[in-house]
Amino acid sequence: MEPEAPSAGTIVTAGGRGLRFGGLKQFSALDGHPVVVHSLRAAATLGGPLVLVVPLGEEARADEMLSRAGLDVRVVTGGASRALSVRAGLSALPADIDIVVVHDGVRPWASPELFRRVARAAAEVGAAVPGLPISETVKRVDGEAVIETLDRAPLRAIQTPQAFRADWLRAAFERGGEAVSTATDEATLIERLGFPVALVEGEARNVKITRPEDLAQEARRAPRAPRIGLGYDVHRFAPGRRLVLGGVEFPGDGLLGHSDADAVAHAVTDAVLGAAGLGDLGRHFPDDDPAFAGADSLGLLAHAVRLAAERGLAVQNVDLTIAARRPKIAPRAEDLRARLAEALCVAPAQVNVKATTGEGLGFVGREEGISVQAVALLWPTE
Repeated sequence: MEPEAPSAGTIVTAGGRGLRFGGLKQFSALDGHPVVVHSLRAAATLGGPLVLVVPLGEEARADEMLSRAGLDVRVVTGGASRALSVRAGLSALPADIDIVVVHDGVRPWASPELFRRVARAAAEVGAAVPGLPISETVKRVDGEAVIETLDRAPLRAIQTPQAFRADWLRAAFERGGEAVSTATDEATLIERLGFPVALVEGEARNVKITRPEDLAQEARRAPRAPRIGLGYDVHRFAPGRRLVLGGVEFPGDGLLGHSDADAVAHAVTDAVLGAAGLGDLGRHFPDDDPAFAGADSLGLLAHAVRLAAERGLAVQNVDLTIAARRPKIAPRAEDLRARLAEALCVAPAQVNVKATTGEGLGFVGREEGISVQAVALLWPTE
């Protein structure tokens, strides 16, 4: 009979205050999700229990973030140092876990395969870390004076995730005393006990976010290719409200919604956000936020365009189809193009508006509401 594979639990550390970053970098947006969510999703591929360590006072925010992401993760409060945070995470893992994996929450580009690689190596050796050869010349200095040039051949830049036998890691914390606070990673504590640590191949893309420019640099390394987004929105008619489509007011019953219920602007906004990898309308403009009650949806669209611009993307063209028995779209189609183009920062010729009555089918055919589909093409500006 095959022996059972060792069980692995993962601690994702996100307990720092991000002083050099200027804020809580673990919650900063990356491709439409908080940075730490990307780290957790890679860690989740190991299949064992997950613990997220967050700063004091950020527990509720973390719980809400995890709920939105659909992740089953236990949240614990970190300490004043990395060692205290990892210790808190270790205490939250089941006592019968064989392997403990520790990962920096602000290394969002670590691949699932890297997690598996270090876990396998730790199961065989007892501890494992990923590392990369150092390509730059390394010198030892004293203040501003160079003392000597070091041989970089035996040196490696060490990353996370790191993996350890659970009993080794617990022993390292118990025996380390106050000295544990000086360790920059958990492998250092294992080394101090004289236990072996295996080296596995790291990943060049597995960088640690320290400053805002780290996110910008990664965005610039992304392929410079066009991005396409699809948007869809639907609203039912509501007597007594203004009917606004694409920023243009039409006669007749309006649409039900938290904002001005401009289904055209909403679909186009979702298409722009989708192409930029920035999530959806509800993420940026929640329908339970009083700040957006009755909001001008063209303003929301303009904001989405600015968010895309911050990621180096500009709208090239938008094509949309409005499904409605009422009102008549064709007489005002050019007005829609002009208003949408203004919010999108493009020429009207780059916006195409089509309309259909739905052939009398479904809720559109029964004149219960309006639906809109939109496609947006965004192009890198660099």
